[in-house]
Amino acid sequence: MGLDYSYEIIVPAQNVARALVELTELAPPTRRMMPLTVTMPGGDQVVVPFTSNFKSEPVDCSTSGRLELDTSIMFGVDDAVREFCGDRDSEPDEFGRIAIGYVYLTVQFAPAPHPRFASLAFTAATSGMSRLFERSASIGAVFTSLTAASGGVCCLLDTESDTFQICWLNGQPIQDTVPGPRFADYRDLVAVWPGHDHLA
Repeated sequence: MGLDYSYEIIVPAQNVARALVELTELAPPTRRMMPLTVTMPGGDQVVVPFTSNFKSEPVDCSTSGRLELDTSIMFGVDDAVREFCGDRDSEPDEFGRIAIGYVYLTVQFAPAPHPRFASLAFTAATSGMSRLFERSASIGAVFTSLTAASGGVCCLLDTESDTFQICWLNGQPIQDTVPGPRFADYRDLVAVWPGHDHLA
């Protein structure tokens, strides 16, 4: 079994479309593929330059509560990214970014632990990419920036251990863990998100 590290972004449920629009801005501009139309639970539609289960047919999430996308994302080149890419024939763009993929995105629109929020989990495709997720500050910055742009409340790095690394919380970058001194468990973390106390 390989490593499956992931960054999880938590956004208010109504912000998923906004998050997907922000994510399209991180897609490689030269990527040639059919755009994919996603119908959201509320009926809104978002078009993304990715595939779902490696297909481009429209996806209807109005009743499924779950969306899976195969993404490629532009990340800034730091030492960890440079080492990961090695001798691949890939030059950084004018912003010093390089495309890395596939990164598998699973969106859960109303997960049981926090049904007023949605979870966007970006999972590395290989063990090498998983280690890159943990080592690269540039990759962490892309996911925290995406959290901020999407109005997200939290960003976590899951390294398949008993501890999650908290990268973003309620509008601020943060370096903390759950469990840890501040949060004994995941429930304690959810308790500080805005709006958690209005759960039905």
